[in-house]
Amino acid sequence: RELLSVPTQVFGLDQLQVLEMSPERESCLRYRMEQLPQEIGRLRNLTCLYVDSNNLKEIPAEIGTLRCLERLTLSNNSLSSLPAEMGALQRLRSLHLANNSLTELPAPLCQLRSLTFLDVSDNKIVTIPSSIRHLEKLEMLLLLFNSLESLPEDVCLLRNLHTLWLGNNHLRSLPAAFGELVNLDWGYNYCSCNFEGNPLESPPPEVCSRGPEGIRDYFSSLCRI
Repeated sequence: RELLSVPTQVFGLDQLQVLEMSPERESCLRYRMEQLPQEIGRLRNLTCLYVDSNNLKEIPAEIGTLRCLERLTLSNNSLSSLPAEMGALQRLRSLHLANNSLTELPAPLCQLRSLTFLDVSDNKIVTIPSSIRHLEKLEMLLLLFNSLESLPEDVCLLRNLHTLWLGNNHLRSLPAAFGELVNLDWGYNYCSCNFEGNPLESPPPEVCSRGPEGIRDYFSSLCRI
């Protein structure tokens, strides 16, 4: 743990499948990386890469060559963007990006069609692009502690979502089709959907607590007015 850099020999281990480079993990180096070495692109058999809790400000384009990657943790860094090449990680199922400096959901993420878990909590995200609809396999989406003022209707097309955390944003309304997310049972399982810390008006919190049926009824009644 006393090494001051990642040994270059690591990047010659072309059969390596799991690499941990987070200073908070007991088995890892103590120092915090400012840059992820470009040589990471040589490890084409990696399935899991842990580089959370460093001082990373950018990710090299070479990350896109890791086509076997299934789990990537980048939380607790200083990332404000991601390279377009990340869209090539078509086997990626779990992506952790909490506590960075993102102001928008990076476009490459919406190309990751195998993604089932996405955590972008505790960033500065203001908007979610309509292209999020392409994440058809997404089951868990964590958006707490951002600056969201609205959600696109396209979120309602993510019919496999069973966990959606929206707490501590600036949401005043939900999309009219939000009640179509029938796998969210937030009226019965609080952990399924979190709205706390939002100035919700449409629908009001007491309607949200009734679950998808209550929300559908609420928006249906508005249409009849």
